[in-house]
Amino acid sequence: MIRRIDLRGRLASGEVPDYRALVPRAALDVEAALDAVRPTLEDVRHRGVEALREYAARWDGVELTDVRVPQEALADALRQLDPQVRVAFEESIRRLRAVSEAERESDVVAEVVPGGRVTQRLIPYERVGVYIPGGVTPLASSVVMDVVPAQVAGVESIALASSPQKEHGGLPHPTVLAVCALLGVEEVYAVGGAGAIAMFAYGAGECRPVDFIAGPGRITTVAAKRLVKGIVGIDAEAGPTEIAVLADDTADPAYVAADLISQAEHDPMAASVLVTPSVELAAAVERELEAQVPATKHTQRISEALAGEQSGIVLVDDLDQGLAVVNAYAAEHLEIHTVDAQRWAARVRNAGAIFIGPWAPVSLGDYCAGSNHVLPTGGCACHSSGLSVRSYLKAVHVIDYDQQALRDVAEHVVALADAEDLPAHGAAVRARFDDRPGGYA
Repeated sequence: MIRRIDLRGRLASGEVPDYRALVPRAALDVEAALDAVRPTLEDVRHRGVEALREYAARWDGVELTDVRVPQEALADALRQLDPQVRVAFEESIRRLRAVSEAERESDVVAEVVPGGRVTQRLIPYERVGVYIPGGVTPLASSVVMDVVPAQVAGVESIALASSPQKEHGGLPHPTVLAVCALLGVEEVYAVGGAGAIAMFAYGAGECRPVDFIAGPGRITTVAAKRLVKGIVGIDAEAGPTEIAVLADDTADPAYVAADLISQAEHDPMAASVLVTPSVELAAAVERELEAQVPATKHTQRISEALAGEQSGIVLVDDLDQGLAVVNAYAAEHLEIHTVDAQRWAARVRNAGAIFIGPWAPVSLGDYCAGSNHVLPTGGCACHSSGLSVRSYLKAVHVIDYDQQALRDVAEHVVALADAEDLPAHGAAVRARFDDRPGGYA
């Protein structure tokens, strides 16, 4: 059901393993998808809503008169939401909002010299677009994860799009609409995939262009985001979801197996990786997978993911080598099931989010930990962060110098300008003092 990758003994033999290559992921060829989605972007750019309606009929099998979701549909979805599910979403919102508010930074003022200061202002984007996939599963929880940080950041205008569903009368999934209503997001569109990205980037009908696009999607959505990057900002190019578990012989194999399965449930391309020095744990987890997978609702999807080349049990010499493996792998989600798990977690450099010990499964972070589940995938955690309030803010330096503060540094500015053969730069400073007593010297 899941393969083994044995890395034991390689270090002792003098080998310097490339752990990123030895623990492969599902292939995500965004480049190959670019040519496929480019015509869609151009079509929406030039024909707007007319093109979006045609794509809804072709791809989703629905005939739309308007891509904007009526306000009454949002209100109806919230009224019909299961009360228990509503309470759960409200708690998820509360916890994420608390963490987001704690993350919200203040402007920083640096008094460089008397009379000369530089202020870093944190300014929220004016308008953002959020895309919520509606394919394999309706990720209504991602509405929470994308919207709450934007609201806390102070974004004034939020538009959201999710693909139209034939079984729901051409509207996005009702749970997605209910969470939009719960969060006060009123501008919602029944538009999917690359069409939604084009609508956000270029504008179409009632949807004005945005400054920034957030939200995951299939490879065509990822390719579309790459093509519009530069016209708008994007959060990330998210690939298939992944979990890595670093565990020793104290780990509970039933917990580890359950967590590997939970991630595999997302998609046949999802990656589930266990890294351990314990052959006994590896065998016990394999037995648990054999027992637990057949009892799941999505057995085939999970089995495909676990059997895929992107999943595996990696055997290492010890936890130090295991740490090197998970740091190189840079997983979207990393669980630590070891003795003194906090100490090992503190040594992790590369992970989208780290879950410590047996009582912090990834599922908790997916919904109600207070953390964000929109995280870097495909090894991008070595250079990128998950979605947060900071994702929706831009930093702007404000320079405020008085006359004396400029006079004191003018000679240095002129010297550096001359050294770079940009004399007009120096002249711009001289012009302020040449006709004044004493000049700038």
